[in-house]
Amino acid sequence: TNYVYYNAINPKLKVLLKNFKLSDDIAFRFSNQGWNEYPLTAAKYVNWLSNLDSKEETINLYMDYETFGEHQNAETGIFNFLKDLPKKVFKKKNMTFSTPAEVADNLQPIAAVQVPHSISWADEERDLTAWLGNDMQEDAFNRLYSITDKINKCKDKKILTDWKYLQASDHFYYMCTKVFSDGDVHSYFNPFE
Repeated sequence: TNYVYYNAINPKLKVLLKNFKLSDDIAFRFSNQGWNEYPLTAAKYVNWLSNLDSKEETINLYMDYETFGEHQNAETGIFNFLKDLPKKVFKKKNMTFSTPAEVADNLQPIAAVQVPHSISWADEERDLTAWLGNDMQEDAFNRLYSITDKINKCKDKKILTDWKYLQASDHFYYMCTKVFSDGDVHSYFNPFE
C-alpha cells in the first residue's frame, strides 16, 4: 500500500491507499491500555515508520479530524504525541511530511488499482457491512430511499432538510451490531452510551 497507484479506468487519476494499520494505531489504539504496544510514543512510532521497506515510497496516514480531541482526548497524551512527532520525523534524513497533492505530483504510479466492489476504512472487512451489514440497517436504508420519488416532489423545506439529515452515514453506522476484532472501533461511535 505504500506506493502511488493509478485508477484502472482513468490512468490519469493517481490513487493513494491508506496504510490502515499505522493510521488506526493513532486513531483508535493510541489510548487503549490493553493494546500490546501501549503506550505509543512518537519515538516508537517513527521507529516503526523507519523500519518499513526502504523501497516503499510513501506512507499514507489518514485519520478523521475527530481523532484528535474526541476519540483521543487531551488526557490520552495525543496532543503531546503530535507535538513530538514532527521533531522525531525530521531527525530522520529519509523522512518528511507531504500533502496528498505533493505525493501525487512527486511520485509516479507503480501499478493500476481496480476496485470492483465497494470498500471502506471500517472494520477488518473494509467493506460496507458497518453500515449495511444487518437487517435493521438494510431495512432503514431501504425505507429511507423508498420515498425518494415522494421527496423529489416535496416542497416543504423542513421535510427536505430532515430527509437529507437522515441520509447521514452515522445513523446506519450506529445500528451496527458486529463483533469486532480490530480495536473495537464501533465503541467510539455509540450514541447509546
